[in-house]
Amino acid sequence: MSDIEKLMKAKIACVETGIEIKRTLCDICCPVMHCGVDAYVKDGKIIKIEGTKEHPRSHGKLCTKGAGGRQYVYREDRLKTPLKRVGERGEGRFEPVSWDEAYRIIADNLLKVRKEYGADSVAFFSGYTKWYRQYLHRFAYSFGSINYGSECSTCFKASEMAWAATVGLDSQPDMENSNVILGFALNGFHSNHLLSKRLLRLREQGKKFIIIDPRKTPATKKLADIHLQIQPGTDGALALGMANLIIQNNWHDKEYIEKYTYGFEEYAEYVSQFDLATTARLTGLKEEDIYEATKLYATNGPASIMETSCSITHHTNGFQNYRAMICLNGLTGNFDRPGGQIPEQSTFYDMPAGFRMYEHEYYLDVQPDRKHDAVGCRKFPLWSKFMDEMQAMDLSRQILEGTPYPIKAVYGAGMNMKIFPDTKKMAEALKSLDFFVDVDLFMTSTAKYADIVLPACTSYERGEFKAYIGGYATYTKPVIEPLYQSKSDVQILKELADVMELDDELLRQGYDAEINYMIRDLSFTIDDLKASDLPIKVKEAREAEPGEFTKNGMGTPTGKFEFYSNYIAEFKDMGLSPIPTYSGTLDDEDMDRKEYPFILVTGSRLPNAIHSRIHNLAWARSLRKDPMVDLNLEDARDMGIEKGDMVEIQTITGSIRMKANPSVKIRRGDVQLYHGYTEANANDLIGSRHTDPYSGFPGFKSSRCRIVPVPCS
Repeated sequence: MSDIEKLMKAKIACVETGIEIKRTLCDICCPVMHCGVDAYVKDGKIIKIEGTKEHPRSHGKLCTKGAGGRQYVYREDRLKTPLKRVGERGEGRFEPVSWDEAYRIIADNLLKVRKEYGADSVAFFSGYTKWYRQYLHRFAYSFGSINYGSECSTCFKASEMAWAATVGLDSQPDMENSNVILGFALNGFHSNHLLSKRLLRLREQGKKFIIIDPRKTPATKKLADIHLQIQPGTDGALALGMANLIIQNNWHDKEYIEKYTYGFEEYAEYVSQFDLATTARLTGLKEEDIYEATKLYATNGPASIMETSCSITHHTNGFQNYRAMICLNGLTGNFDRPGGQIPEQSTFYDMPAGFRMYEHEYYLDVQPDRKHDAVGCRKFPLWSKFMDEMQAMDLSRQILEGTPYPIKAVYGAGMNMKIFPDTKKMAEALKSLDFFVDVDLFMTSTAKYADIVLPACTSYERGEFKAYIGGYATYTKPVIEPLYQSKSDVQILKELADVMELDDELLRQGYDAEINYMIRDLSFTIDDLKASDLPIKVKEAREAEPGEFTKNGMGTPTGKFEFYSNYIAEFKDMGLSPIPTYSGTLDDEDMDRKEYPFILVTGSRLPNAIHSRIHNLAWARSLRKDPMVDLNLEDARDMGIEKGDMVEIQTITGSIRMKANPSVKIRRGDVQLYHGYTEANANDLIGSRHTDPYSGFPGFKSSRCRIVPVPCS
């Protein structure tokens, strides 16, 4: 073998091989990560990817999902051309059309709906990815529709609302200066690989970890000094019980409470009913374990709280559970203090990078007059108070019922009906629309219902702006040309805006004009970013100073940490409580406990998957080839179920079949399964009305079900 052949086989980038290293980012998961990628490119094709060692956020690390990026880009089922439906909705029969024809059909139909029913009767929805969202938001508003929405209706925003209602803005744990870290569903080994290394380092430094999780996970094994294997959905009861213990034992910070908090008396009176026995009964925990965990947290400070927001908020009581957790910070004086929770202002896409951009002004500048409430905002008024978008979990109902006004058309970008509870109901809603357009990389089950399907490209085939925690900003460059006839989401929207002749000069100038608008007061330019292959440090970036927020007054009506939230008090007449109360998660379902004895938890994290996005990647799918339900080993033995047996999971909403995976890691009485499999969609089991009245979030992680063995055929 010649030297050049050896270099080629090893995929070495050099002049001899013609292989170049081009840098971009992986956006398969959420913006918290978006790790730096070195793409090895030869003859315009990616032949290998690695993590970028010099990247200030990811430092060369890629997770199992990101490592499959090349397979993701070159999946054989990539959409290659715009398509027009020729069969029935959902049938998946399409014919290719040109971009010009596709744009004309979309423009004619959206403008027709606007003329006949009003602009609000067109809804604009974004799923994954998130990079273009402000642009789509402005597009919707310039079109005249108040109905922009996203998968944020089920992701992160409920926790953001809880922080806003309590202190005025989000916060992050100062774990490096903590003595104790209280982790609610903390498991970075499966869902945040950059966090896991940090957690292990903190453990080696002697930090104490209390982890609350119904499952036994790598985090509970490698980190936890105390693992509280709690009943799903009872985190709020635990937090309230801990608060009662803290007050009873005088472990609370009286000086902090007196100076900086509001509503302590009402809060203290309410938590007094959560005595140790009651808390243990509600949570399924031992009294002595609750006591020891509370004492460790409250008496060995400073202490911080690290949580996985969706795990806490994906319950019908999730918002109040989250607020109960937040209030532990105020009770112990650990908010806005070193080693506790540090308030942080979002820079871009919920990333606190330490500098300010005109992100929200970009679309709010053209917000239309509100002729109607946005979808879901009457049903979930607290969501409407804090969020500049519709609560899309009410979208299927409004499409089908037409009240309080009709939704006749939907523009979907990366729309995934599998994220909606009662997915079949959403399919029925999409089928009933006058017009539906979907933009995606693949022919998904959602795209099959569209009248027009448009092919988008990946992060490897476009450039985008990104802000990173730590004060960094970047603007990536495409490492390959867009495959087939695919285009970036913002190019599609810009060209469609031109065809529709939307009266918005800034929007029609395109993506760079958007970013220039947002960064106009900062010291760098787009050209500066494009000149660097790595994120650059922003001169204006500054870290939050502990105590600064408290000194200047918190972002609440009283300027204090509010145990009693005045924002929520506006909706007391609608049954919302200003203090963090606890209610059961299974009471709103018409399922008898004896008939449906198990607690169903959907969306459990797997290290090789995120939602349904990479189930069709060979590498990732090989790690868990078949849809499987995890259940307690003893429960399985009682039912005569063995590993690999086919079982049917049933609720009053639906049923699915999958293989059983008995495990000692699962709490007795629980059933845990991952979502997103086409052949076994977990959200077919969750009712569309099984939602949190505060946030509108579905109760994905606490419902009732039963398991029925399927006889061998």
